[in-house]
Amino acid sequence: MHLTLDQVSAFVRLPLRSLRHEYPNHIMHVLNDAQDAQTPRALHPVFYGCYDWHSAVHGYWLLARCARLYPALPQQDEIAQMFDDHFTAANMQQELAYFQTPGRVSFERPYGWAWIMALAQELETWQHPKAKAWLAMMEPLVAEIRSRVFGYFAKLGYAIRVGTHYNSAFALKLILDFARHRNDAELDSAIVTASCRYFMGDSNYSAHYEPGGDEFLSAALTEALLMADVLEADVFVDWFAQYLPKLADIDRLMNPAEVSDHSDPKIAHLNGLNLSRAWCMKRIARRLPENDPAAATLTAAARRHIEAGLPHVVSGEYAGEHWLATFAMLAMETVN
Repeated sequence: MHLTLDQVSAFVRLPLRSLRHEYPNHIMHVLNDAQDAQTPRALHPVFYGCYDWHSAVHGYWLLARCARLYPALPQQDEIAQMFDDHFTAANMQQELAYFQTPGRVSFERPYGWAWIMALAQELETWQHPKAKAWLAMMEPLVAEIRSRVFGYFAKLGYAIRVGTHYNSAFALKLILDFARHRNDAELDSAIVTASCRYFMGDSNYSAHYEPGGDEFLSAALTEALLMADVLEADVFVDWFAQYLPKLADIDRLMNPAEVSDHSDPKIAHLNGLNLSRAWCMKRIARRLPENDPAAATLTAAARRHIEAGLPHVVSGEYAGEHWLATFAMLAMETVN
């Protein structure tokens, strides 16, 4: 299953609209005094759209990634203009200042942190003539978040295994990708150490209870995806066999979630779950030997999940359209 240029163009239209769409807006905001009662755009001059801060961050990620992978995309100029309009030194300084204000140590931790690093990685990879300048504007924010990662995972005694924004494995995976892209050995080591501390001893994982009613990540599969990158290939194969030993029998994990209301902002998370599961399944399957039955099981399940989730990305429902295209892109990607 491959994306057509028309599908990618439809995906891109969503953040091109939503990133300038300030309302409705769900803010996670600590007010220290009356002066902090401001509009989303006043608080976040870059990441004010797409309903919430983290969705705005990965909305920009989607634009950069699609522009990089699909040079014939008709919205190339619109994408560049979006970055030009928002990725300025003054705007990024205000985003950084928000993080450095007292009382906001946990703001967007760890999901938004991870997507900031993924966005930086994407801008560094994109060969657009202005991409390096846009990246330079956000480097102080990247450095701030990088510094926070060390302290957070050092003191987080137990992994957070929910299928929502607080999931530890998802953030660790994106941050590890960033660390390895930059050859950041210190960050790489910290992420590998934390991942092994949390997950190396897991076996017979109880995935039969997935999904929760508002989850967009699979705790089981996101952890396995992370460990596929953390462990050497042969070690991962053994670990995975112990972790999910009867994979094909876990019906609620191998079959798509049913979504009762695509307009409900929480229940619609399950559309994202179907897409993020497919992303995990495809990548985990690539890490297993071709003759491993689990590889075929995951590949077939990924197709079912894509077929269930993809039709709801462009739906007219803002509850999904402000974020789902990011996970559709992950699910459909062919790059390693």
